[in-house]
Amino acid sequence: MTVPSDADRIAGDVRVVTAAAAADSIAEDAAVAVSGFGSVGYPKAVPQALAASGRDLSLTIISGGSVGDEIDTELVEAGAIARRYPFQTRAASRAAINEDSIAFHDRHIAGLGDDVAFGTLPTPDVAVVEAVSVGEDWFVPSTSIGQTPSFVRNADRLVVEVNDAQPLDLRRLHDVYLPAMPPHREPIPLRRADERIGTPRIPFDADALTAVVRTDTRDATYTFREPTPEVRDLAANLGAFLSDEVRRNPVCEDVVHLQFGVGSIGNALMGELESIDVGGRDLVYYGEVIQDGLLNMLDAGLLSSASATSLALTVEGQDRLFADLNAYADQVVVRPANVSNAPSIIRRLGVLAVNSAVEVDLYGHVNATHVRGTNVVNGIGGSSDFSRHAAVSVIALPSTAAGGDVSRIVPMATHVDLTEHDVSVVVTEQGVADLRGLAPRERAAELITECAHPSFREDLRAYVERAERTGGHIPHDLETAFDWRSAE
Repeated sequence: MTVPSDADRIAGDVRVVTAAAAADSIAEDAAVAVSGFGSVGYPKAVPQALAASGRDLSLTIISGGSVGDEIDTELVEAGAIARRYPFQTRAASRAAINEDSIAFHDRHIAGLGDDVAFGTLPTPDVAVVEAVSVGEDWFVPSTSIGQTPSFVRNADRLVVEVNDAQPLDLRRLHDVYLPAMPPHREPIPLRRADERIGTPRIPFDADALTAVVRTDTRDATYTFREPTPEVRDLAANLGAFLSDEVRRNPVCEDVVHLQFGVGSIGNALMGELESIDVGGRDLVYYGEVIQDGLLNMLDAGLLSSASATSLALTVEGQDRLFADLNAYADQVVVRPANVSNAPSIIRRLGVLAVNSAVEVDLYGHVNATHVRGTNVVNGIGGSSDFSRHAAVSVIALPSTAAGGDVSRIVPMATHVDLTEHDVSVVVTEQGVADLRGLAPRERAAELITECAHPSFREDLRAYVERAERTGGHIPHDLETAFDWRSAE
């Protein structure tokens, strides 16, 4: 691969400074919007400089999705973050949020840019972003886009990290489209997942550019866990369901559009796509993240195209993509999250969405974010954007946790992120519960029979019997809803 020259990376008259100098220009109590989604494409040098500065920082950090340790570990451990929006995945940030030393507010991803623009979230004092190249009033993002265009448009000032470790040819994948503000916003003119409606560049007001910092550091990419036998059985059940659904659902008559949530389970489920019989139809991915499993599908010729807002790959996946970006340029599109997650596009394309959860209750309510309803895991992310607007919304999760000691099919969800109205189908390694058109009591029977682990089924049925004595449309025994296994 030819090494790009400085002229390729930096164009025009821009101020290049050290990371420490850029960090010093950020106020101690600033609201800082950062690029990054799927743990890639986030700024690295300036957050590290802030963490090492020794200043008494009380920052508000806003990101479009998950970022790396430079932000959610080093800044947290330096005591530099007072408030965090709206998603995180690192142990240090999770612990600080659950200990209430960082104020955390969870939001849906699709509307996050509007939340910033409308003043629902703090207006960024500065946006710190990663790019592969920059000019006087534009830059090309790196391995993710997320809500970066919205952050930049609404921030008072801008710091751009130009990362030499990210290939300049990533610009061939990007399609930046930024909708106008209401009430002048027009429908997003995207009709196909592989269509391009924007440009590779994110524009900005030249007067807002405070500094450009040169970096040469790779993303802290994903490491996917090896699928367990339980997850393999879950993936097989999902594959069987999707094969049947493609044949029966008129939405899939010509093209099958799929979305999978980010993470090890999502990546394992993507691997099952190779065994799905789509009857000669085009198989297209339209979602948030492109993971290694999708690269495998593209390489095997089983996937027509893939559209997302992040290249959430392992190191090996990045190496494969970077080695031949030109080969993927016609099939892979990276978009802003307000397009990748847009409800209107998800509905227009008829996406079949597959996401995971912490637990699902007997009536179809989903807890995706909080263990025992109390300790946050990561955040809602974009799962609700897809689940609420998909043609078919699938929740895929193992039936148990904690080595089999805890059922993930429960009488009442301890926290609700998706209501019963947002869920079409639940899949575990035990089977498939198709909840479409079922009344609450029918849903409970289906989930117990098809999805609950055998060691919990009788206790769940006993709970339903107790609950039904109280009557009602959705029967509950509130006295034993959360200690149902020990109830007499």
